[in-house]
Amino acid sequence: MMQQFKNKVCLITGGTNGMGFATAQEFIAAGAKVIITGRSQETVDKALAALGEAATGMVSNAGKMADIFSLQEQVRKQAGHIDVLFVNAGYGKFAPIEMVDEAHFDELFDMHVKGAFFTVQQLLPLINKGGAIIFNTSFVTAFGMPNFSVYTAAKSAVQSFIKTFSTECTARNIRVNGISPGHIKTNIFNNTGLTPADIEGVIESILPALPFKRFGEPVEIAKAVLFLASDDAAYIHGTELLIDGGLSNVK
Repeated sequence: MMQQFKNKVCLITGGTNGMGFATAQEFIAAGAKVIITGRSQETVDKALAALGEAATGMVSNAGKMADIFSLQEQVRKQAGHIDVLFVNAGYGKFAPIEMVDEAHFDELFDMHVKGAFFTVQQLLPLINKGGAIIFNTSFVTAFGMPNFSVYTAAKSAVQSFIKTFSTECTARNIRVNGISPGHIKTNIFNNTGLTPADIEGVIESILPALPFKRFGEPVEIAKAVLFLASDDAAYIHGTELLIDGGLSNVK
């Protein structure tokens, strides 16, 4: 792979598994130094052992403001600046309207919306001119899905950040875009309380509706993130790239 990110620093929130981890691997292969965040020291250490010397990391929970407000100082110590920020951390919890309680609502909004906003706010002073911010949204914002009301609303708020942040960051010569994944092989269902058998049942129920009859691979999202962060996408700004295997458009 071309070393198109040589001497670049890329920070990935939620970089210990799934799409975040795959993206860290791709950036390192392209020559970058990568900083990842995760919610526990154990997961951060495990990811760093797999990523190698080009990666550093820190424990930071995207749903905790104290962690977010300490990010800037930690990044200053590890790298001093950032060239790419991938705002990726998050997971899903799903329930019908009548079963959603305040804790469920606050958990998803604190992490996906409040967390995303203040992560960018805190790290923006460290992003070099010519840098890129990439949000992770979701294809579910385009339509209604049962049991997804809170998750979809939170991701829709993140989607709006792409437009407003790109407007404000233009003067800084920082591009802001987003990727909108469809069904991807990640641990998104692990925090739902479902058993492994329940999760397998959910996956099997989804597969027939997918045009290619498969979930996407995390690396397929990672490659899209690298494209949006690269000079090849230098004139792409304020845009959301849909990566759902055609589910939203192919019937």
